[in-house]
Amino acid sequence: MRLRFILSLLCCLAGAAHAAPAETVAPHKAYLSLIIDDLGQNLPRDRRVLALPGPVTTAIMPDTPHAAEFAREAHRAGKIVMLHMPMDPATGPFAWHPELPIEELQKRLDAAFKAVPYTSGINNHMGSRMTAQQSAMAWLMAELQRRHKFFIDSRTSAQTVAAAEAQKIGLASVSRDVFLDDERTEAAIFTQLQTAISLAHKQGSAVMIGHPYPQTLAVLERELPKLKAQGIDWIDIKLMISVRSNKAMVGHGKDGVYR
Repeated sequence: MRLRFILSLLCCLAGAAHAAPAETVAPHKAYLSLIIDDLGQNLPRDRRVLALPGPVTTAIMPDTPHAAEFAREAHRAGKIVMLHMPMDPATGPFAWHPELPIEELQKRLDAAFKAVPYTSGINNHMGSRMTAQQSAMAWLMAELQRRHKFFIDSRTSAQTVAAAEAQKIGLASVSRDVFLDDERTEAAIFTQLQTAISLAHKQGSAVMIGHPYPQTLAVLERELPKLKAQGIDWIDIKLMISVRSNKAMVGHGKDGVYR
């Protein structure tokens, strides 16, 4: 009886060994993209951004002394170049303001694109008042569609309608999730980076924006090489647009639609 039981057990084990393997679940992906704003002011400082170990996106201001030169350097380094477009309350010859007619907005946008070559898209510099202007944002998104450029909503205001207008016409676009350096200390910047990493694991992706402050660059130089070990895929902003498929994250809208 005991021998019969052992033989039966061995047969069951053999059958299990030849059974179809159980379905495997693909590992959860966590994607991160990084944009550095306010570039073009200081070449030695800004070149530290180009030396960061991965696909950092460079956002260059048109009214800076080295805008064109740094855009060329970033392009040669294989980095994505964006126009960091000044918007109210920003000031200067390129800045958009709500009271300006569309003709003047177009004139300033044309001049900004000429000042920053090799641009693939734009994001707003400041813009808390301007990005709340529905008609101007609708015009901008249609103009970017015509120019084959993408748009990144920096989300400097909870009242922004920019990403919503981009989504309406299917313009390639994503929104910022985490500002790294509102508080300019290494400890605070490190905390914000960890917030972005946690968010990427939670919702599948996160878009970070930082600035070329010494504290920010020190944290990024130290921590970015560790991303892979933390289960993060660092991808460029164009691939992030594809990953998100123009859908709003939970913090930006509901059911994929920007509010």
